[in-house]
Amino acid sequence: IYDARTVADRLGFPHYVLDYESIFQQNVIDDFVESYLQGETPIPCIRCNQRVKFKDLLTTARDLGAEALVTGHYVQRIERPQGAQLHRAVDHNRDQSYFLFATTQEQLDYLRFPLGNMTKSETRDYAKRFGLEVADKPDSQDICFVPSGGYASVVKKFQPGALDPGDIVDLEGNVLGQHAGIINFTVGQRRGLGIAAADPLYVIRLEPETKRVVIGPHHALARHTLQVKEVNWLENRSTFANGYACQVKIRSTHQPVQALVHALDDPTQAQVLFVEPEYGISAGQACVFFDQDRVLGGGWISREDR
Repeated sequence: IYDARTVADRLGFPHYVLDYESIFQQNVIDDFVESYLQGETPIPCIRCNQRVKFKDLLTTARDLGAEALVTGHYVQRIERPQGAQLHRAVDHNRDQSYFLFATTQEQLDYLRFPLGNMTKSETRDYAKRFGLEVADKPDSQDICFVPSGGYASVVKKFQPGALDPGDIVDLEGNVLGQHAGIINFTVGQRRGLGIAAADPLYVIRLEPETKRVVIGPHHALARHTLQVKEVNWLENRSTFANGYACQVKIRSTHQPVQALVHALDDPTQAQVLFVEPEYGISAGQACVFFDQDRVLGGGWISREDR
């Protein structure tokens, strides 16, 4: 808050402090905890953009009579005759388009992303030129409410039963060991299993209903398809009616890969068919559709197609 106030004072615009604590708790933290309990790997930053910044904050901006809501995301908004489009940032190493797939067309028309065509060093140069004290402020790395990276402790705080023990089993259901809570594991994980074996073993899936962690060889992680829910379409949905060849990202650090995206009868769902099998796909992560640098839409990876 202090940093934001000093910037506002330096550049001569009003500074407001808005209390969204309860909204953030309900729409971001509670969702984060529940997703972990369901054996998923959530991304709270997307929920924050979707349910707080681009909903409540955007509404407040309109109420204040603002012409636009400007954010520091590294993503590009490009005007086209048919409306604004969302594109990856010029600096792909900083690109945050994956985290903004849920942005609707109406929101995109009101949003502005001035950093999308700059590198981080150029952004810092602007801050220095304007004499801002934050010019050399370190990058934020962790989730804001999990500054130490200890996700399990946060989940345990809100759901003490989250660390209930259970069995670690192989693909045939044979018990190989015990664990101290499925929230300590994620699909594709190799280290920290505590199971001795001749060949490497990985977490294949999590079963919250039985509190089981299922492990197996790497090839068992291969997936050729996945189902996506809560899809937000930034391209006309009819484009995907018979399958549309594009690129998809299944993790924020994942390089886009070729796939065929099918819009299903339910307008909030889609099926993704990979050209080459993908490994370590985790429910609760986002699957975002791209046409080169343009974001076509995306949704949440579902557990229902396992």
